[in-house]
Amino acid sequence: MTTSSLVPASSPSSPRRGADGDYARLLRRISEAGLMRRRPGYYAVRLGLVGTAFVGGWAAFFLVGESWWTLLVAAFLAVTFAQIALVMHDVAHRQVFRLRQPTEVMGRIVGNAGIGLGYGWWQDKHTRHHANPNHEELDPDVAPDILVWSQQQARSSRGLPRLIGRAQAFLFFPLLLLEGLNLHVAGVRALSNRSMKHRAVEGALLFGHFAAYATAVFAVLPADKAIAFIAVHQGLFGLYMGCIFAPNHKGMPTLTGDDRPDFLRRQVLTSRNVRGGLVTDLALGGLNYQIEHHLFPSMPTPNLGRAQVIVRDYCAEIGVPYHETGLVASYREALVHLHRVGAPLREPDRQPK
Repeated sequence: MTTSSLVPASSPSSPRRGADGDYARLLRRISEAGLMRRRPGYYAVRLGLVGTAFVGGWAAFFLVGESWWTLLVAAFLAVTFAQIALVMHDVAHRQVFRLRQPTEVMGRIVGNAGIGLGYGWWQDKHTRHHANPNHEELDPDVAPDILVWSQQQARSSRGLPRLIGRAQAFLFFPLLLLEGLNLHVAGVRALSNRSMKHRAVEGALLFGHFAAYATAVFAVLPADKAIAFIAVHQGLFGLYMGCIFAPNHKGMPTLTGDDRPDFLRRQVLTSRNVRGGLVTDLALGGLNYQIEHHLFPSMPTPNLGRAQVIVRDYCAEIGVPYHETGLVASYREALVHLHRVGAPLREPDRQPK
């Protein structure tokens, strides 16, 4: 799918005249509504709650001790780790602190030391994603890896991606059970990149987390229960993380080459919002307002819902499609897209004559 399939009258590669001013006018409306202001009270409460859940989860782990009931604690900690990752996301976008230094300190404490997720690696990757969402050459989130995100990637795939790509829509959610492990490994692998800042600190905090985690689990549980605990905890953590991020862009239009619309259209046309109430807001950490988040990354999460009304009306005013759907429908759209782009891999190989 390309953006032109959604916007035949105003393709992203040739936005209408005055497009750069479109975002400036929207930003002015958002600013006048006071939606870019910090929300220290909100984040104090949110950080307090996730911190309490983190400490309480590990306290429960030690109290339950050598029992299969500890797997319920593993599930609780999986949700807690994902919620901490969402807080790290907000911190990295400077929604919490205005200055760089406290942002980076908090990000490394929460990410590296708290849940074993490399802050420096993630911040670099996520920054590139925000600059060019769903651009096949520039967005690392749609770079060919185990899954393929376009038919062009499918045709050029080899090895495991080529094998998995044939049925990737059916394997997507099972593969997410490995996403937690993948996030940890990616953070460690990034330490070999000499361009990463503060590699020694990042590495010390990461490996400190892994050592403390393994020591605690194997000190309290026998080997069979310890392995089961890690499998449930990390598997559900990865599944939850994938379920948070999959609705945002998967199955939305992709860009290639020089196909780069203006900032507003680049963000809106490639993003999907998810409808829902308070439960959805809490479960997805505010990322269900993905369009607003991409337009205003430093906007505090609790302001995104109010911003949505302004953004949606403004997009209708200037004729930019604004896509919003339910949570189940968002997964369906992502899976349909994955199945569609894997079609070339399901075609029988043509033998040379």
